Amino acid sequence: MKILITGGAGFVGSHLAEKCLAEGCSVAILDDLSTGSFNNISHLKSHPGFSYTIDSVFNAPVVAELVDCCDLVYHLAAAVGVRLVVESPVGTIETNVHGTEVVLKAVAKKGKRIIIASTSEVYGKSEKIPFGEDDDLVLGATTRGRWSYACSKALDEFLGLAYHGEKSVPVTIVRLFNTVGPRQTGRYGMVLPTFVRQALLNQPITVYGDGTQSRCFGFVGDVVEALYRIARCRGAEGEVVNIGNDREITIMQLAEVVKERTGSQSEIICLPYNEVYGPGFEDMFRRVPSVKKLERLTGYRPSTDLETIIDAVASEIREDLRDNHVLEVE
Repeated sequence: MKILITGGAGFVGSHLAEKCLAEGCSVAILDDLSTGSFNNISHLKSHPGFSYTIDSVFNAPVVAELVDCCDLVYHLAAAVGVRLVVESPVGTIETNVHGTEVVLKAVAKKGKRIIIASTSEVYGKSEKIPFGEDDDLVLGATTRGRWSYACSKALDEFLGLAYHGEKSVPVTIVRLFNTVGPRQTGRYGMVLPTFVRQALLNQPITVYGDGTQSRCFGFVGDVVEALYRIARCRGAEGEVVNIGNDREITIMQLAEVVKERTGSQSEIICLPYNEVYGPGFEDMFRRVPSVKKLERLTGYRPSTDLETIIDAVASEIREDLRDNHVLEVE
């Protein structure tokens, strides 16, 4: 099978490329490296089934050519991270909405299968736990820029499902819940690599808000396994599917576990949201997925425990710090 991954040089995309190559597929990626990194895919260059194009999903002729040569598209290209969303709301909306529109037009013309990556952010301020795929979405006011990302991804979902219903495009929407693991950067506000780096350097571990907000963290290896299986499930076409681990932990508890697993001497401090993101920032208090549909469709559910994930992230960051002579070699 020939697979195209938009955003393939990103955190999830690069792991997905590895998975697909390991399964005997050929993989082409498209990435403009705005948030992805060539370092994530450099080790794949010598693989005979791998190719890459450094360009934007806005470039319709390039997208059309790549889609024409593939059997399946994973559309992962998107603005990522709360910090990037807050700092660049225009780019966030344009990238997420227009980029998806370009890709959908190309796959519709050729009748190709597409998996569109969405996010748990679309559930917004819903208090119905766990989040089910058919639950109502509760977004904040349009004057709160924090919700522009959720709204843009919800529009992606509407657009994808409209192409499925009106043009019979085989579309599946996947909502990813806090995917973590090696290669994830803390540059755009990703909490786990940020905590681990701070802990390894014995710097203060900075918890935003009071730390009582909770999340569920899914290992990237589990997530790409689910993505791979969903693409081979005809029953998933026209569906929205949550992908994530359903073990819930508060952010304060996460900081404490990171400190313990890394043997850090760091203190844990709380920073008000308005100091980090500016006045008026709103957060989701809980974010817990129902993974019943994923398990029913694929027979699979993410299960890697958080301690194992933290150890894997710490190992990579520790090595990076040593390579850059920030940590002494033990």
